[in-house]
Amino acid sequence: MTSQGAQADIGLIGLGTMGGNLALNIAENGFRISVFNRTLEKTDQFIAKAGALAEKLVPSKTLEDFVASIASPRAIILMVPAGDAVDAQIAALRPLLDAEDLIIDAGNANYHDTNRRAADAEAQGPRFMGIGVSGGEEGARFGPSIMGGGAKDAWDQVGHILEAISAKHDNEPCAAFLGAAGAGHLVKTVHNGIEYADMQMIAEVYGVMRDGFGMSSNEIGDVFEKWNGGILQSYLIEISYKVAKTADPETGKPMLDIILDKAGQKGTGRWTAIEALMLGTPASAIEAAVATRNMSARLDERKKGEAEFGAAPNELDREAVSIDALEAALIAGKIICYAQGFGLILEAAKQYGWAMPLPEIAKIWRNGCIIRSAMLNDMSAALADDDERNLMLAPFFSDKLKETEAMLRQVVAQAALHGLPVPALSAALSYFDIMRTSCSTANMLQGQRDFFGAHGFERTDKDGTGYHGPWAMG
Repeated sequence: MTSQGAQADIGLIGLGTMGGNLALNIAENGFRISVFNRTLEKTDQFIAKAGALAEKLVPSKTLEDFVASIASPRAIILMVPAGDAVDAQIAALRPLLDAEDLIIDAGNANYHDTNRRAADAEAQGPRFMGIGVSGGEEGARFGPSIMGGGAKDAWDQVGHILEAISAKHDNEPCAAFLGAAGAGHLVKTVHNGIEYADMQMIAEVYGVMRDGFGMSSNEIGDVFEKWNGGILQSYLIEISYKVAKTADPETGKPMLDIILDKAGQKGTGRWTAIEALMLGTPASAIEAAVATRNMSARLDERKKGEAEFGAAPNELDREAVSIDALEAALIAGKIICYAQGFGLILEAAKQYGWAMPLPEIAKIWRNGCIIRSAMLNDMSAALADDDERNLMLAPFFSDKLKETEAMLRQVVAQAALHGLPVPALSAALSYFDIMRTSCSTANMLQGQRDFFGAHGFERTDKDGTGYHGPWAMG
């Protein structure tokens, strides 16, 4: 079944939706690509549907034929389910590959697994790298954002292909090498965490308009569409207005009235929250978004809760909260959740010794990925000016927060008074208030810790550590 002729420039294993679309993207950009799938029928179907691009595709029946069809040094992309399947595929490939060959995991891997696989590759070969790929099915087919991690020479071998197939922003490829080992997958994880928070905040504002203002889905869609023409312009706002304005073809009702309010998740947002806790860096808006998805799945409990306590009095006074205030709250919340995300990446870079180019990360998120937005140009510029400064403190964004903070506070306060849940916006506001408070309440925490555990504390009037309160003397 292996096609005759010139050897392939690169190989790909796993012809599911994402893998198949990525293979077609590679072929359409002029590269000859060898493809293999464990189920031969899927390979046959894929080739049959490829049309003119089939000329660039090299299908194989066996893994041995697949490896032999790729020009040396070989580069092979894995598009198989994250976890054990990746390890099994690497184990199957290892005896067939040379030390200078390269395996690329392009799935949604946990970056700790990528770190482990990179270490194994150094000890056993062949070479290994992990790349984060964002943009869903459409991105894989027509241009995703690509976040590379591994050895620099590995990126140099395939970077020209990855840049060619990536999305473009002002003719710049949305693909970059970000650091060693699991750096690319860590950045993809944080990307998805920001995605969770951004989506949740949009949903919260939708809820205020629906339940607080009694607006129809079409009216809400009109608001989102208007906002998409300003600073909030983004893929997520764009699809939100399209979702809101779509009618169910079966019933004619608004599509949103038909969709059950139980949100799914694939785990990457949860990984972001876990890593923030493990790295000791705040990501409260992301954590709130993950927790809210978990709560959405508890539909029976929520119904019992409403039966027990009654529905909240949701109706809002339009004079207390305006549509403009909701827009401002979303602007402020978005800035804060990105500040938390970039802060998490910076902390990981410090702890792992990765030289992560934060301005470049903002650039490659400008197109192809789910969180692409107009703000990322300004974020890249702010990070280029000072990549260790909290993004909230960059002049452009501090000015925006000064303009919008009061309205974020107004929205959160009125929502709380009227029983409208806004957990991510509330978490963003609390983060803002803590990070603008020079004298926090952590002195009470330190006093408590010293009282029950003699943990010690620092004093405001003396240098050094390890001081104790008088309660410890008895």
